[in-house]
Amino acid sequence: MLGAALSESGAKALEISTTDYHTAGEPFRIVHQGPPVPPGITVAERRVAAIAGEAGADLVRALLCQEPRGHADMYGGFIMPPDPVRPGETPAHFGVLFWHKDGFSTACGHGTIALGVWATDTGLVASDPDGVTEVRIDVPSGRVTAYVERSAGRFVRATFENVPSHVIARGLEVSTSLGGVRADLSFSGAVYASVRASDLGLAVSPEHYTELIALGREVKWALNDAPEAQHAADPRLSGVYGTILWDDLGRGTDGPMQRNVTVFADGEVDRSPCGSGTGARVALLAEAGELAEGETLEHRSIVDTVFHASWRPAPDGRSVIPSVIGAAYRTGEHRFVLDPADPLGSGFVLR
Repeated sequence: MLGAALSESGAKALEISTTDYHTAGEPFRIVHQGPPVPPGITVAERRVAAIAGEAGADLVRALLCQEPRGHADMYGGFIMPPDPVRPGETPAHFGVLFWHKDGFSTACGHGTIALGVWATDTGLVASDPDGVTEVRIDVPSGRVTAYVERSAGRFVRATFENVPSHVIARGLEVSTSLGGVRADLSFSGAVYASVRASDLGLAVSPEHYTELIALGREVKWALNDAPEAQHAADPRLSGVYGTILWDDLGRGTDGPMQRNVTVFADGEVDRSPCGSGTGARVALLAEAGELAEGETLEHRSIVDTVFHASWRPAPDGRSVIPSVIGAAYRTGEHRFVLDPADPLGSGFVLR
């Protein structure tokens, strides 16, 4: 629980309790008991307030992400009140403010999967022991849903349904330290740049990890302020959130197969195939006719974990609604303390 406890010196120490999950290898740290709640009516407004330093949210984010309590690739979220709804609308079960080592993000697919499993594990959302339970979550980019499937009470899988997603631009030229490359931009709760790894002389594999991070950062920052990366309807969603470096693995019986690594924020690496990044790939593949409605993308990560993704048309007739199937598992419950006498304070990051 976020609160104050007395240290031996008598000064107040900050205490935060969390429940941790991983989704396909990527961590997700949930602060659900008394998280800092920045001011605002919606989760999107609360994100802006958190970035501005309101309610101590950035201190708690740093404490939980940075060493010695976290690491440069940590990820998590604060449970928030849901957004208000108009009469006749179905409210969300809760909201979430996503965070990573560099700040607060607008979308997180692997986190949505973890949150769906956590909500049904804990009874926050009553779970069907032999069926699918819908968990509705308000996030900064809109309403997302996790569908959690159980059989005889045991978890089977979860499906993350994202906000409407679309292609922004293709073939944008980017200069990198390994030469010129072409990037495609697409939106799926956040803006992603997609680059074929082989175009840079690389493959998505652990032995190229350092080079993939460096190139991912170069592409992100080269395109972050480009006109194409500015969200037309909501400037809070503007900028390139991550670079997806991908390998083509051919086609299976159900559809295309690819491996990717998503380098997001400022050099953070997603161990999973990236939930919202998978949605961004789905938008590109659907528009190109490489992933037909009813087909499934087998999307592998740099550590060879798998998401399976498909799409349906969005109501606007121009976008798609990606669905991403994965699994999340609880890894621990923790109580973190910040002693006011600790000279390292909320910690540090080594990359």
